[in-house]
Amino acid sequence: MQNRQKSLRIYVLLLIIALLFSGCAAPMAAPAAAPAAAGGEAAASSPAEAPVAAAPVAESARPASEPAAAAPAAPSSHRSPTPAPEANRQPGAEPVTAGVVDDNEQWNDYLDYRARHNYLWVNERDVSERIAVQVWDANNEPVHDASVEIFGDQQQVIFTGRTDAGGRLFFHPRALDGGQQAQTYFVTASKGFVAQRQQFSRQESRWTISLIDPPAAERTQLDLLFLVDATGSMSDEIDKLTNSIAEIANQIDNLPERPSVRYSLVSYRDRGDAYVVRAEEFTSHLNLFQTQLSRLRADGGGDYPEALNEALHTALHDSDWTGEDAVRLVILVADAPPHLDYDERFAYDTDMIDAVAMGVKIFPVGASGLDEQGEYIFRQMAQFTGGKFVFLTYEEGSDSSSGPGTETTHDVDNYSVDTLDRLVVRLVREELAKLPLGSRQ
Repeated sequence: MQNRQKSLRIYVLLLIIALLFSGCAAPMAAPAAAPAAAGGEAAASSPAEAPVAAAPVAESARPASEPAAAAPAAPSSHRSPTPAPEANRQPGAEPVTAGVVDDNEQWNDYLDYRARHNYLWVNERDVSERIAVQVWDANNEPVHDASVEIFGDQQQVIFTGRTDAGGRLFFHPRALDGGQQAQTYFVTASKGFVAQRQQFSRQESRWTISLIDPPAAERTQLDLLFLVDATGSMSDEIDKLTNSIAEIANQIDNLPERPSVRYSLVSYRDRGDAYVVRAEEFTSHLNLFQTQLSRLRADGGGDYPEALNEALHTALHDSDWTGEDAVRLVILVADAPPHLDYDERFAYDTDMIDAVAMGVKIFPVGASGLDEQGEYIFRQMAQFTGGKFVFLTYEEGSDSSSGPGTETTHDVDNYSVDTLDRLVVRLVREELAKLPLGSRQ
């Protein structure tokens, strides 16, 4: 009897010990699995912990709807090949498609377009008379960023500009305030200490000036400023557009030409909103620019036009643009025209003249909802500064929810379509390709 009771006590004791060990097994395994859930750092485990390293396999099998853990941030650098911040990059997001027209290349079509829309309320500038000013060096290479001054019949300076990467700028005599009646003009082109002065007839559509041995930079700076409408009407597309802008910057930063690039972001809303214009300084750090971009939120607005006049003025006159040997581009992304009813000292038509004087080209990107007044104004800025008009396209042109496609409601013809990021990168590359060979590296 005593032996049976002793055996029973031993059996109960062994059973209790077994239960205790089985109950401790799960809690002991939990710390080993934690690193995988926190970012997959099991690779740092010792060989004794190797069996637990199988945990990350379950991590990759989680449903796509469950957000994956964020990877450690890459160290910041001047030119980083790392992708945009996760807030901007949305794997699997629907692409944004866009078309482009060059009104200076399709000049007669553009003049016909203006005649069809002469009833619109805009700040009109008569560009029907256009003279291309071309500056070459002694080797017939374009002289980029040369200063050009045009003198009227009273020997006063009536127009100034800087040549683009191809050594060219456009002069529109009838677009100047008060109009110009002179039939001949003196034109001075200069770069550094080299200058040339020539007289030209107004009847000529192309003026050519040669500079002997002008200074040339070994490498040209690219200043790329994104001017973005951040009002509430952009909320349905702001994520897709900012994602595209992040991709644009990333691709430009990694072009084979390896341009020296600085980025800037200027966002704007309207009077009465949390802010009217918010400007960031130019930066050569792509990661910093993309972080600024990831913070962009659409809000405010209310009425249709926005504070584009003030925003453009700020972008041009309050930004630290590179002073010499730079390709300077503004990418305007918006779905509404500027207010023309405000009593303000800013006006897009005077600032587009200032842009030519500064050597800045404007490439407006018309988002969905841009009406014909907005299209007209955007094309004014692009044509006058030597830029191009870009517009989003959809499967059904009148329905932005129909997805990417080739259709648009804008009054354009003979346009090419691509994803927005590739299209803008192509436009930037085309500008860089105009540079003299020694300045492209």
